[in-house]
Amino acid sequence: MSTSGTLSTLNMGVNNSIVPEVDFTYMVTGNLGVELILGMTRHTVTSSLGGLGRVSLLPPTLTLAWHFNPQGKIRPYLGAGFNYTLFYNSSLQAGGTSVGVHNHSFGPALQAGIDVQVTKKIFVNADVKKLFIKTDATLDGAPIGTLKINPWVVGIGFGVKF
Repeated sequence: MSTSGTLSTLNMGVNNSIVPEVDFTYMVTGNLGVELILGMTRHTVTSSLGGLGRVSLLPPTLTLAWHFNPQGKIRPYLGAGFNYTLFYNSSLQAGGTSVGVHNHSFGPALQAGIDVQVTKKIFVNADVKKLFIKTDATLDGAPIGTLKINPWVVGIGFGVKF
């Protein structure tokens, strides 16, 4: 998972992160699939004042994807949906003053990918997802703006058709 973020008041930024993810897809019809994407990530937050600490995210994402060639050996797809992000284990401070973030966020999600059939039941998958995550931030309880963490999630894996 790769992320970047900004907060104008403190010029905040968020480091990149690579973590494993698990995806579950249920094909409603031959072309239409519902996908649940699960992963957790921890990020270091920096600012013009220096390092602010770390924050953890749990951003489960649900998308609805259209598979263009469901019977072919190569099956591209496009999807859209939403993510709910839970912020937890936050330890952010600026100059000894606590930087707070709201503990959850809702936002849109987009995806594009391709499945390549290896055998009748096994396939290889590659996809990219864009999540839009933001939360309000405070400095010692006073609002200072919005922290945006808009990751590109790149996945490579394999699947089994049941």
